[in-house]
Amino acid sequence: MTSRLDEFRARRERMNKKILDGDHMGIKRFFRLDTAAYEDGALPGRTKELLGLVASAVLRCNDCVDYHLIECAEAGYTDAEIHDALNVALIVGGSIVIPHLRHAYETLEMLRSKSE
Repeated sequence: MTSRLDEFRARRERMNKKILDGDHMGIKRFFRLDTAAYEDGALPGRTKELLGLVASAVLRCNDCVDYHLIECAEAGYTDAEIHDALNVALIVGGSIVIPHLRHAYETLEMLRSKSE
């Protein structure tokens, strides 16, 4: 059975390929800039992924929440650490973040069940 998370990953990969195959220089530059922003620098890449998760929740982008949760899980963050970061998002963003918090908890649960 294909999960929402499997569908997200497949759609993201398929559409990113289609976008980048379009060969638009500005779009390619932005995608590279986005990738570079999460590489190790003054802050480790794994910390930047957690920051990306918080920003995504505040901005209410579930696709971004899913992407950064995948990256945070792969970076080894515990549920407690992720929940603490999501609490920051809730405080910054307010109650409008609650539906995205639910989405994040569901996604994290899916990620953890796949890794067991």
